[in-house]
Amino acid sequence: MAAPTSGAEGALAAALADVPGLSRLLEIDPYLKPYAGDFQRRYKLFTQTLKNIEECEGGIDKFSKSYETFGVHRCADGGLYCKEWAPGAEGVFLTGDFNGWNPFSYPYKKLEYGKWELYIPPKQNKSSIVPHGSKLKVVITSKSGEILYRISPWAKYVVREGDNVNYDWIQWDPELPYQFKHSRPNKPKGLRIYESHVGISSHEGKVASYKHFTRNVLPRIKDLGYNCIQLMAIMEHAYYASFGYQVTSFFAASSRYGTPDELKELVDTAHSMGIIVLLDAVHSHASKNSEDGLNKFDGTDSCYFHSGPRGNHDLWDSRLFAYSSWEVLRFLLSNLRWWLEEYGFDGFRFDGVTSMLYHHHGIGQGFSGDYSEYFGLQVDEDSLVYLMLANHLVHLIFPDCITIAEDVSGMPALCCPITQGGGGFDYRLAMAIPDKWIQILKEFKDEDWNMGNIVHTLINRRYLEKCIAYAESHDQALVGDKSLAFWLMDAEMYTNMSVLSPFTLVIDRGIQLHKMIRLITHALGGEGYLNFMGNEFGHPEWLDFPRKGNNESYHYARRQFHLSDDELLRYKFLNNFDKDMNKLEERFGWLSAPQAFVSEKHEENKVIAFERANLLFLFNFHPEKSFTDYRVGQHHQGKFKIVLDTDEEKYGGHQRVDHNTDFISEYFEHNGCPCSLLVYIPSRVSLVLQNMDMPN
Repeated sequence: MAAPTSGAEGALAAALADVPGLSRLLEIDPYLKPYAGDFQRRYKLFTQTLKNIEECEGGIDKFSKSYETFGVHRCADGGLYCKEWAPGAEGVFLTGDFNGWNPFSYPYKKLEYGKWELYIPPKQNKSSIVPHGSKLKVVITSKSGEILYRISPWAKYVVREGDNVNYDWIQWDPELPYQFKHSRPNKPKGLRIYESHVGISSHEGKVASYKHFTRNVLPRIKDLGYNCIQLMAIMEHAYYASFGYQVTSFFAASSRYGTPDELKELVDTAHSMGIIVLLDAVHSHASKNSEDGLNKFDGTDSCYFHSGPRGNHDLWDSRLFAYSSWEVLRFLLSNLRWWLEEYGFDGFRFDGVTSMLYHHHGIGQGFSGDYSEYFGLQVDEDSLVYLMLANHLVHLIFPDCITIAEDVSGMPALCCPITQGGGGFDYRLAMAIPDKWIQILKEFKDEDWNMGNIVHTLINRRYLEKCIAYAESHDQALVGDKSLAFWLMDAEMYTNMSVLSPFTLVIDRGIQLHKMIRLITHALGGEGYLNFMGNEFGHPEWLDFPRKGNNESYHYARRQFHLSDDELLRYKFLNNFDKDMNKLEERFGWLSAPQAFVSEKHEENKVIAFERANLLFLFNFHPEKSFTDYRVGQHHQGKFKIVLDTDEEKYGGHQRVDHNTDFISEYFEHNGCPCSLLVYIPSRVSLVLQNMDMPN
């Protein structure tokens, strides 16, 4: 007879039985054992929802194609099929140009579960009664007797004309839609992401277009060595200054930059260059707009959202989805599939994941890393299960699909496989890294920088959960904050960036540290790297969209790429370095290599040394001291050559290191390494050395 097990042991055994890969997760991180029941509950909720979708809808594949029936569609016979979910409506009608805006001449038929449908026969010549380019509205009669004009949540194209406050819903149904010419590129081993916003991509004070981005910015991204673009503000948003984070129409590509076909051409052209394209997906909340948004679509304060206080985000002044709702799951999962299938996107950066994961939305909450913060009643398991479903779906459709979580909390297992009880994301953003750089630049003199603290921040990530490292993103470029270049050089960027003027101490320091901060973040901080457009060359101005507070000015809502092309300006040095840094990663693949071995973080000398991908990285952050014959630990014998040097003249450096020198690593133990070599490291210089006796 077997010995009886304790309650805790029995619960752990039950969790291990229910979650197929949980034993692997607990093997990687035994400190998660007390929370095995939480992983079990999450996984069972996920599998039960998946099973319900299978039984009621014929599977998640069919369920996520609901954009093929919901909304307004031209049928094979030329007729029009329309379908909406409006559970709080008393009546639903379609109106528009096609019927002289008669609100009630085309009523929908009420179906089960709050759904409504309408079929409009074709004209006698078999053409659609609602041609391409027509304006439409859904008319809702509410239970309180109101007559509401609404845009379908499934609308594929909306436009704001002239001085109109609200967007108009346009039937997008071209006779000859765009045909993709190029296949998706292979999934990169190491992601080098160029975070981009189409509207600000011109130096002119206006909203730039998809076509402008395709013709002018894509070649630049390719030349810089990035293999991935992350496009912001694509889902339609009525308020330009929201940066795309107050979405009004989830299925509509923003018309302010051009047509849907022009966005498809952008993605297709990127694919032809071997560049994958990620969409910034905002499923964490929605705009409060009701005239041209989802809010109060059926006349109630619920429908797609929680009613009452739970349905409002106090900090963002926006609405929060009811993720346990069947039709909300249909809408959001179909939305992800739409962008993958219709536009050819290769994955998503999920915005606001921290807000989704917790009932407190991260408002006023710090995360110390104590595991109790990530489990229990504060976790919104409806949202978490939705994210698991989303990751399951997109990887089911496209196994090479990439998903990135914007999570500041550091929830354990968010980037582990769903079969382990994890969230299923491929990467999370290493959000502590840019915060650390800004804290250092704001609060410390150069001689007081703490090397151990820098290294800890860069390597402090969960084992086998991939991170996207970045020195700064769009967040740091926004007005009210400062980019790294601004923290480093401030007003002198406007007066002392000409190569015809001598280096000032401020500009010299700024250029050297800008390169070093980027390289150590790129090489040590994660399994992917991200840069916001323009920051690679130290864009001299912050980012501020037209709004009342700046008299609707576009002056700061642009990127001045021409500055990096000007041979008389020092911006070219930073641009050159960024390009060569990316090309070196492409050659050696440090982002896909195991995490670095750090052999030195010397506080007095301000030197950091580490090995990754058969390369030796050296950083001398000391503001004044250069070191001759500096001994650096290494794991292998061999002859080393410099392959990247921030002090090169083409990078705005002082050319103090002889690249013809061979550095010989010998069996001389140092800093825990069996071998070591002697190197000359000037002040404020990074060197990357390759062991010529080791394979690439």
